[in-house]
Amino acid sequence: QVQLEESGGGLVQAGGSLRLSCAASGRTFSSYNMAWFRQAPGKEREFVSYITRSAGTTYYANSVKGRFTISRDNAKNTVSLQMNNLKPEDTAVYYCAASARYSGTYSYTETYDYWGQGTQVTVSS
Repeated sequence: QVQLEESGGGLVQAGGSLRLSCAASGRTFSSYNMAWFRQAPGKEREFVSYITRSAGTTYYANSVKGRFTISRDNAKNTVSLQMNNLKPEDTAVYYCAASARYSGTYSYTETYDYWGQGTQVTVSS
């Protein structure tokens, strides 16, 4: 089992930047594929970004491609999301998720076994 805790959210003006971090504890962090999802009020949770166990492959939602960068440090048991050029539509609670599976679609919430509590990101116009 793994426990996840997000940090780094906050209030920022449009065009600004934030860096989210997710600290993992428990089983070997490097055995998990990791992802970030977000959920805006009244909307379903949506995929943001994904990174494989070795950080060899990353994927992004079209809405954040070119603005967000996912990374991980297996020695420190952390995964990060650097968010640049933020837009008001990026406002949401951001969640870190972990999957121990070797199959499943990376953009589906059902693929992930563990979730953090979320961190609020608010982008003002």
